[in-house]
Amino acid sequence: MYRYAITDGSVSFAGGNDSAQALARRCAELAREGVEFILVREKQLSAGELASVCRDVLGTARASGAGTKVLVAGRVDVAVAVGADGVNLSGGVGELTVSQVRMVMPGAFVSISCHTVEDVVRARETGADAVLFGPVFGKTVDGKEVVAGVGLEALREACGAAGEMPVFALGGVSAGNSAGCLECGAAGVAGIRMFFASPRN
Repeated sequence: MYRYAITDGSVSFAGGNDSAQALARRCAELAREGVEFILVREKQLSAGELASVCRDVLGTARASGAGTKVLVAGRVDVAVAVGADGVNLSGGVGELTVSQVRMVMPGAFVSISCHTVEDVVRARETGADAVLFGPVFGKTVDGKEVVAGVGLEALREACGAAGEMPVFALGGVSAGNSAGCLECGAAGVAGIRMFFASPRN
């Protein structure tokens, strides 16, 4: 089972860089544990701050020697600047395409966030390396579901539509329900809380 860890948006440079250092340490732990992908998703940061965080995460991940790929959410410019392994695209209107990304990042690993089977088909046809599909089990905030899950059958359909392209199940995935995702054909699981749930200091 492949694992795709997504950072939790906790970094703030107000008053120092302690949270950035804590994130880098956690990413180093994940790399040593053999997590295959880390997506730096810190949309609250400026380009310069994000680049700094990405460099720290890249440094700690690569020092582990585990081969963990470090991706950047949406910001191809930052990914190029820091030498990241690739990017994740939202698949939204106006988003860069896979071919456009590879014009400036030859050999980049490109994943795309998908919410429907049609999204998955488009991602496959455009040459994406993988998709994050969900939310499979829904999204909760403070214990309340704010986005309903699409369910395992939709995940199964998405995996079928993906062909050889790996699908990562996203949204409410946990150690307790990940096996069901794999049974539906998912290559692995993606998430924030299952990798970044513990307080960092």
